[in-house]
Amino acid sequence: MLNQKSVLITGGTGSFGKAFVRTVLQRYPQIRRLVILSRDELKQFEMAQEFSPREFPNLRFFLGDVRDADRLKRAVEGVDVVVHAAALKQVPAAEYNPFEAIKTNVLGAQNVIEACLDSGVQRVVALSTDKAAAPINLYGATKLCSDKLFVAANNIRGSRDLRLSVVRYGNVMGSRGSVIPFFVERRASGELPITDPKMTRFNISLQEGVEMVLWSIEHAWGGEILVPKIPSYRITDVADAIAPAAAKRVVGIRPGEKLHEEMITASDSPNTVDLGRYFAILPSGGDYTVDDYCERMGGQRVQPGFCYDSGTNSDFLSVPQLRALIDKHVDQPHVAHH
Repeated sequence: MLNQKSVLITGGTGSFGKAFVRTVLQRYPQIRRLVILSRDELKQFEMAQEFSPREFPNLRFFLGDVRDADRLKRAVEGVDVVVHAAALKQVPAAEYNPFEAIKTNVLGAQNVIEACLDSGVQRVVALSTDKAAAPINLYGATKLCSDKLFVAANNIRGSRDLRLSVVRYGNVMGSRGSVIPFFVERRASGELPITDPKMTRFNISLQEGVEMVLWSIEHAWGGEILVPKIPSYRITDVADAIAPAAAKRVVGIRPGEKLHEEMITASDSPNTVDLGRYFAILPSGGDYTVDDYCERMGGQRVQPGFCYDSGTNSDFLSVPQLRALIDKHVDQPHVAHH
Protein backbone atom coordinates (compact mmCIF):
# COMPACT_ATOMS: atom_id res chain seq x y z
CA MET A 1 0.00 0.00 0.00
CA LEU A 2 2.74 2.50 0.92
CA ASN A 3 5.56 0.98 -1.11
CA GLN A 4 6.78 3.48 -3.75
CA LYS A 5 4.77 6.24 -2.01
CA SER A 6 5.91 9.37 -0.23
CA VAL A 7 4.40 9.88 3.21
CA LEU A 8 4.59 12.89 5.53
CA ILE A 9 3.69 12.84 9.22
CA THR A 10 3.22 16.08 11.15
CA GLY A 11 4.11 15.86 14.84
CA GLY A 12 6.23 12.92 13.77
CA THR A 13 8.48 12.94 16.85
CA GLY A 14 5.62 12.34 19.31
CA SER A 15 4.56 9.01 20.85
CA PHE A 16 2.27 8.19 17.93
CA GLY A 17 4.72 9.43 15.31
CA LYS A 18 7.51 7.14 16.50
CA ALA A 19 5.26 4.08 16.61
CA PHE A 20 3.91 4.93 13.15
CA VAL A 21 7.38 5.38 11.66
CA ARG A 22 8.61 2.12 13.19
CA THR A 23 5.64 0.16 11.77
CA VAL A 24 5.79 1.74 8.31
CA LEU A 25 9.54 1.14 7.92
CA GLN A 26 9.10 -2.53 8.92
CA ARG A 27 6.08 -3.16 6.73
CA TYR A 28 6.85 -1.07 3.65
CA PRO A 29 10.61 -1.29 3.04
CA GLN A 30 10.05 0.08 -0.48
CA ILE A 31 8.48 3.31 0.74
CA ARG A 32 9.95 6.09 -1.38
CA ARG A 33 10.12 8.74 1.33
CA LEU A 34 8.91 9.08 4.89
CA VAL A 35 9.06 12.71 6.00
CA ILE A 36 8.94 13.51 9.72
CA LEU A 37 7.81 17.08 10.26
CA SER A 38 8.10 18.53 13.75
CA ARG A 39 9.35 21.69 15.40
CA ASP A 40 11.63 20.18 18.03
CA GLU A 41 15.19 19.76 16.79
CA LEU A 42 16.24 17.86 19.90
CA LYS A 43 13.51 15.23 19.48
CA GLN A 44 14.45 14.91 15.80
CA PHE A 45 18.08 14.40 16.77
CA GLU A 46 17.11 11.74 19.32
CA MET A 47 14.81 10.00 16.85
CA ALA A 48 17.59 9.95 14.24
CA GLN A 49 19.65 7.92 16.73
CA GLU A 50 17.05 5.17 16.60
CA PHE A 51 16.37 5.42 12.86
CA SER A 52 19.73 6.27 11.40
CA PRO A 53 19.69 7.89 7.94
CA ARG A 54 22.37 5.42 6.84
CA GLU A 55 20.10 2.50 7.61
CA PHE A 56 16.93 4.23 6.37
CA PRO A 57 17.94 6.49 3.47
CA ASN A 58 14.23 7.02 2.66
CA LEU A 59 13.69 8.86 5.97
CA ARG A 60 13.70 12.68 6.08
CA PHE A 61 13.65 14.92 9.14
CA PHE A 62 11.98 18.22 8.34
CA LEU A 63 11.99 21.04 10.90
CA GLY A 64 8.83 23.07 10.77
CA ASP A 65 5.65 24.06 12.55
CA VAL A 66 2.11 23.44 11.24
CA ARG A 67 1.45 27.11 12.06
CA ASP A 68 3.80 28.03 9.20
CA ALA A 69 1.81 27.66 5.98
CA ASP A 70 4.77 28.31 3.66
CA ARG A 71 6.88 25.67 5.33
CA LEU A 72 4.04 23.13 5.03
CA LYS A 73 3.66 23.86 1.31
CA ARG A 74 7.34 23.06 0.89
CA ALA A 75 7.06 19.94 3.07
CA VAL A 76 4.21 18.34 1.09
CA GLU A 77 5.83 18.73 -2.35
CA GLY A 78 5.77 15.32 -4.04
CA VAL A 79 3.98 13.71 -1.07
CA ASP A 80 1.15 11.19 -1.62
CA VAL A 81 -0.10 10.59 1.94
CA VAL A 82 -0.24 12.95 4.92
CA VAL A 83 -0.87 11.83 8.51
CA HIS A 84 -1.62 14.83 10.71
CA ALA A 85 -0.59 14.09 14.30
CA ALA A 86 0.75 17.49 15.41
CA ALA A 87 -1.25 19.06 18.24
CA LEU A 88 -1.05 20.79 21.58
CA LYS A 89 -2.86 18.21 23.70
CA GLN A 90 -2.35 18.95 27.38
CA VAL A 91 -5.75 20.03 28.73
CA PRO A 92 -4.55 22.39 31.52
CA ALA A 93 -1.97 24.05 29.23
CA ALA A 94 -4.67 24.70 26.63
CA GLU A 95 -7.00 26.20 29.27
CA TYR A 96 -4.23 28.55 30.41
CA ASN A 97 -2.92 29.43 26.91
CA PRO A 98 -6.09 29.13 24.80
CA PHE A 99 -4.98 30.97 21.68
CA GLU A 100 -1.76 28.96 21.46
CA ALA A 101 -3.89 25.80 21.25
CA ILE A 102 -6.10 27.44 18.61
CA LYS A 103 -3.08 28.46 16.53
CA THR A 104 -1.68 24.92 16.43
CA ASN A 105 -4.83 22.79 16.50
CA VAL A 106 -7.20 24.88 14.37
CA LEU A 107 -5.13 27.23 12.18
CA GLY A 108 -2.46 24.50 11.85
CA ALA A 109 -5.12 22.03 10.65
CA GLN A 110 -6.30 24.49 8.00
CA ASN A 111 -2.69 25.07 6.89
CA VAL A 112 -2.28 21.30 6.42
CA ILE A 113 -5.50 21.17 4.36
CA GLU A 114 -4.51 24.12 2.15
CA ALA A 115 -1.06 22.66 1.53
CA CYS A 116 -2.58 19.30 0.55
CA LEU A 117 -5.13 20.94 -1.78
CA ASP A 118 -2.35 22.88 -3.51
CA SER A 119 -0.14 19.83 -4.13
CA GLY A 120 -0.73 16.29 -5.37
CA VAL A 121 -1.53 14.71 -1.99
CA GLN A 122 -4.08 11.89 -2.34
CA ARG A 123 -4.83 10.71 1.20
CA VAL A 124 -4.98 12.64 4.45
CA VAL A 125 -5.71 11.12 7.86
CA ALA A 126 -5.99 13.48 10.82
CA LEU A 127 -5.79 12.27 14.42
CA SER A 128 -8.58 13.33 16.76
CA THR A 129 -9.54 12.58 20.37
CA ASP A 130 -12.54 11.44 22.40
CA LYS A 131 -12.43 14.92 23.95
CA ALA A 132 -13.72 16.36 20.64
CA ALA A 133 -17.13 14.70 21.13
CA ALA A 134 -19.37 17.13 23.07
CA PRO A 135 -16.25 19.02 24.28
CA ILE A 136 -16.14 20.74 27.66
CA ASN A 137 -12.54 21.93 27.51
CA LEU A 138 -10.67 24.10 25.03
CA TYR A 139 -8.46 21.26 23.79
CA GLY A 140 -11.57 19.24 22.87
CA ALA A 141 -13.16 22.28 21.23
CA THR A 142 -10.07 22.94 19.08
CA LYS A 143 -10.00 19.29 17.98
CA LEU A 144 -13.73 19.44 17.15
CA CYS A 145 -12.95 22.48 14.95
CA SER A 146 -10.05 20.58 13.37
CA ASP A 147 -12.26 17.53 12.66
CA LYS A 148 -14.89 19.76 11.01
CA LEU A 149 -12.19 21.38 8.82
CA PHE A 150 -10.85 18.02 7.59
CA VAL A 151 -14.34 16.64 6.96
CA ALA A 152 -15.50 19.77 5.11
CA ALA A 153 -12.32 19.94 3.01
CA ASN A 154 -13.74 17.01 1.01
CA ASN A 155 -16.38 19.44 -0.30
CA ILE A 156 -13.75 21.63 -2.00
CA ARG A 157 -11.45 18.98 -3.45
CA GLY A 158 -13.11 19.35 -6.88
CA SER A 159 -11.79 16.78 -9.33
CA ARG A 160 -8.65 16.04 -7.27
CA ASP A 161 -7.97 12.46 -6.27
CA LEU A 162 -7.91 13.53 -2.62
CA ARG A 163 -9.66 12.00 0.38
CA LEU A 164 -9.44 13.45 3.87
CA SER A 165 -10.67 11.53 6.91
CA VAL A 166 -10.32 11.60 10.70
CA VAL A 167 -9.57 8.90 13.27
CA ARG A 168 -10.79 9.51 16.81
CA TYR A 169 -9.72 7.39 19.76
CA GLY A 170 -9.42 7.39 23.54
CA ASN A 171 -6.55 7.47 25.99
CA VAL A 172 -3.44 5.90 24.51
CA MET A 173 -2.00 3.48 27.02
CA GLY A 174 1.23 4.85 28.43
CA SER A 175 1.46 7.93 26.18
CA ARG A 176 3.35 10.92 27.55
CA GLY A 177 1.44 12.88 30.15
CA SER A 178 -1.29 10.25 30.65
CA VAL A 179 -2.51 8.67 33.88
CA ILE A 180 -0.76 5.28 33.79
CA PRO A 181 2.88 6.52 33.64
CA PHE A 182 1.91 9.08 36.29
CA PHE A 183 0.62 6.34 38.63
CA VAL A 184 3.67 4.16 37.92
CA GLU A 185 5.89 7.07 38.91
CA ARG A 186 3.91 7.73 42.10
CA ARG A 187 3.69 4.06 43.11
CA ALA A 188 6.70 4.23 45.45
CA SER A 189 5.08 7.02 47.49
CA GLY A 190 2.38 4.62 48.71
CA GLU A 191 -0.45 6.99 47.75
CA LEU A 192 -2.19 7.59 44.40
CA PRO A 193 -4.31 10.69 43.71
CA ILE A 194 -7.70 9.66 42.21
CA THR A 195 -9.79 12.39 40.60
CA ASP A 196 -13.12 10.58 41.16
CA PRO A 197 -13.72 6.91 42.07
CA LYS A 198 -16.46 6.64 39.41
CA MET A 199 -14.25 7.91 36.57
CA THR A 200 -13.84 5.75 33.43
CA ARG A 201 -11.76 6.10 30.27
CA PHE A 202 -11.42 4.36 26.92
CA ASN A 203 -8.14 2.54 26.40
CA ILE A 204 -6.19 1.92 23.20
CA SER A 205 -2.58 0.85 22.65
CA LEU A 206 -0.27 2.91 20.46
CA GLN A 207 -0.04 0.03 17.99
CA GLU A 208 -3.84 -0.20 17.68
CA GLY A 209 -3.85 3.53 16.91
CA VAL A 210 -1.22 3.00 14.20
CA GLU A 211 -3.17 0.07 12.68
CA MET A 212 -6.27 2.21 12.55
CA VAL A 213 -4.51 5.03 10.70
CA LEU A 214 -3.06 2.54 8.19
CA TRP A 215 -6.55 1.01 7.72
CA SER A 216 -8.05 4.42 7.02
CA ILE A 217 -5.31 5.38 4.54
CA GLU A 218 -6.32 2.30 2.58
CA HIS A 219 -10.11 2.17 3.04
CA ALA A 220 -11.52 5.57 4.03
CA TRP A 221 -13.86 7.27 1.58
CA GLY A 222 -13.12 10.77 2.80
CA GLY A 223 -15.25 12.79 5.20
CA GLU A 224 -15.82 10.11 7.80
CA ILE A 225 -14.67 10.14 11.42
CA LEU A 226 -13.52 6.63 12.31
CA VAL A 227 -13.86 5.38 15.88
CA PRO A 228 -12.38 2.08 17.12
CA LYS A 229 -14.24 -0.43 19.28
CA ILE A 230 -12.04 -0.50 22.36
CA PRO A 231 -12.47 -1.40 26.05
CA SER A 232 -12.90 0.98 28.96
CA TYR A 233 -11.27 0.94 32.36
CA ARG A 234 -12.20 2.30 35.78
CA ILE A 235 -9.58 4.64 37.21
CA THR A 236 -9.77 2.76 40.53
CA ASP A 237 -8.94 -0.51 38.71
CA VAL A 238 -5.89 1.13 37.13
CA ALA A 239 -4.73 2.14 40.60
CA ASP A 240 -5.27 -1.43 41.87
CA ALA A 241 -3.40 -2.87 38.90
CA ILE A 242 -0.37 -0.63 39.45
CA ALA A 243 -0.19 -0.37 43.24
CA PRO A 244 -2.75 -2.58 44.99
CA ALA A 245 -1.41 -1.65 48.43
CA ALA A 246 -1.33 2.12 47.86
CA ALA A 247 -3.81 4.46 49.54
CA LYS A 248 -6.21 6.24 47.16
CA ARG A 249 -6.67 9.92 47.85
CA VAL A 250 -9.65 11.53 46.07
CA VAL A 251 -8.54 14.92 44.75
CA GLY A 252 -11.57 15.92 42.67
CA ILE A 253 -12.04 16.37 38.94
CA ARG A 254 -9.71 18.90 37.33
CA PRO A 255 -11.05 21.83 35.28
CA GLY A 256 -12.11 20.69 31.82
CA GLU A 257 -12.26 16.99 32.75
CA LYS A 258 -15.25 14.68 32.30
CA LEU A 259 -16.29 11.79 34.51
CA HIS A 260 -16.75 9.58 31.41
CA GLU A 261 -15.47 10.19 27.89
CA GLU A 262 -17.68 9.78 24.84
CA MET A 263 -16.56 9.14 21.30
CA ILE A 264 -19.95 9.05 19.59
CA THR A 265 -22.84 11.13 20.96
CA ALA A 266 -26.53 10.25 20.56
CA SER A 267 -26.80 13.21 18.15
CA ASP A 268 -24.25 11.47 15.88
CA SER A 269 -26.24 8.23 15.75
CA PRO A 270 -28.30 8.95 12.56
CA ASN A 271 -25.02 9.25 10.60
CA THR A 272 -23.09 6.45 12.32
CA VAL A 273 -22.27 3.11 10.71
CA ASP A 274 -20.97 -0.05 12.40
CA LEU A 275 -18.13 -1.50 10.29
CA GLY A 276 -17.28 -4.42 12.56
CA ARG A 277 -13.87 -3.33 13.85
CA TYR A 278 -14.70 0.36 13.77
CA PHE A 279 -17.56 2.82 13.74
CA ALA A 280 -17.72 5.56 11.11
CA ILE A 281 -19.48 8.87 11.73
CA LEU A 282 -20.38 10.07 8.23
CA PRO A 283 -20.64 13.70 7.15
CA SER A 284 -24.19 15.02 6.87
CA GLY A 285 -24.59 16.41 3.37
CA GLY A 286 -21.50 14.69 1.97
CA ASP A 287 -21.41 13.43 -1.63
CA TYR A 288 -22.55 9.94 -0.59
CA THR A 289 -25.42 8.64 1.55
CA VAL A 290 -25.28 6.47 4.66
CA ASP A 291 -26.88 3.64 2.63
CA ASP A 292 -24.25 3.92 -0.15
CA TYR A 293 -21.54 3.69 2.47
CA CYS A 294 -23.12 0.68 4.24
CA GLU A 295 -23.47 -1.15 0.95
CA ARG A 296 -19.93 -0.56 -0.28
CA MET A 297 -18.23 -1.05 3.11
CA GLY A 298 -20.40 -3.93 4.33
CA GLY A 299 -21.51 -1.92 7.37
CA GLN A 300 -24.82 -1.33 9.07
CA ARG A 301 -26.49 1.65 10.70
CA VAL A 302 -26.38 1.86 14.49
CA GLN A 303 -29.61 1.98 16.55
CA PRO A 304 -31.26 5.42 16.81
CA GLY A 305 -29.98 7.20 19.92
CA PHE A 306 -26.87 5.01 20.09
CA CYS A 307 -23.95 6.59 21.93
CA TYR A 308 -20.47 5.28 22.65
CA ASP A 309 -19.47 6.26 26.16
CA SER A 310 -16.64 4.94 28.36
CA GLY A 311 -19.07 4.60 31.30
CA THR A 312 -21.72 2.54 29.47
CA ASN A 313 -19.30 0.58 27.25
CA SER A 314 -20.06 -3.17 27.18
CA ASP A 315 -16.36 -4.03 27.40
CA PHE A 316 -14.35 -3.26 30.57
CA LEU A 317 -10.78 -4.31 31.37
CA SER A 318 -10.34 -6.27 34.62
CA VAL A 319 -7.52 -5.57 37.07
CA PRO A 320 -5.46 -8.61 35.86
CA GLN A 321 -6.00 -7.58 32.20
CA LEU A 322 -4.89 -4.04 33.01
CA ARG A 323 -1.82 -5.31 34.86
CA ALA A 324 -0.81 -7.46 31.86
CA LEU A 325 -1.31 -4.55 29.44
CA ILE A 326 0.65 -2.14 31.63
CA ASP A 327 3.54 -4.64 31.89
CA LYS A 328 3.54 -4.92 28.11
CA HIS A 329 3.06 -1.31 27.02
CA VAL A 330 4.41 0.98 29.72
CA ASP A 331 8.05 1.66 30.57
CA GLN A 332 8.48 0.94 34.24
CA PRO A 333 11.33 1.37 36.72
CA HIS A 334 10.54 -1.99 38.35
CA VAL A 335 7.31 -3.82 39.01
CA ALA A 336 6.64 -5.35 42.40
CA HIS A 337 3.27 -7.11 42.64
CA HIS A 338 2.15 -7.76 46.20
